[in-house]
Formats: sequence, C-alpha cells, structure tokens
Amino acid sequence: QVQLVESGGGLVQSGGSLRLSCAASGQIFSNYVMAWFRQAPGKEREFVASITWSWGRTDYADSVKGRFTMSRDNAKNTVYLQMNSLKPEDTAVYYCNADVRKGGTTYYPGNYWGQGTQVTVSS
Repeated sequence: QVQLVESGGGLVQSGGSLRLSCAASGQIFSNYVMAWFRQAPGKEREFVASITWSWGRTDYADSVKGRFTMSRDNAKNTVYLQMNSLKPEDTAVYYCNADVRKGGTTYYPGNYWGQGTQVTVSS
C-alpha cells in the first residue's frame, strides 16, 4: 500500500507561481512512475506531468511544457510540481498518483491517489 499526501495549493493571480508537494509513504518501488493529474470543474481528469522514481526522467502535457517542472527528493519520498506563469485555465484540483503506466502517448493512473489540492488562478 502507498499513501500520498498533497500540499501547496492555493489562490494565485495569473502569471504567478505555486509549488505543490506530494509526500509518499508505504511500499514505494524504485520502478514506480509518479505523476500529477488535474481535474477542472465539469472536465475529465487529465495528465499533467510524470517522473520516474529511480532516474528522475520527466514528461509533461503539452499544455504545461515550459511552465511546470516536476522533481523528486528520494530521501524525503516526496515529489514536487513547480508551477510558473500560471493561467486561469490551470485552475483545477491537482492529484498526485503513484505507479503510473504509459501506453503509447497516454498515461494511465495507478491505484494510489492523494486527496487532491485545489489550485485557483485568478485573471
């Protein structure tokens, strides 16, 4: 079992920055891929960014490339999402996920989710 706890959301003006954190506990395997997904009101949950736990290789949705950076601190079992140049369309609940799988160009979430953290970007 894996437990994930997110933090760092809030209200920010357009163009501002936030950093989300996701602290993981339990049985974290070195081959896990960690990811952030988000869900805006009335929309489906979508992939935002991923990182491999062992090598730190990252991948991003086109909508956030160049603005968001995902990183991890293995010693703290924590992954981060640094979000810069935020836009109102980034407003959503952001979820951390563990054991993500990729098929083609699609990321499929694993079974482990955090509780979510709200990010609101005002125009």
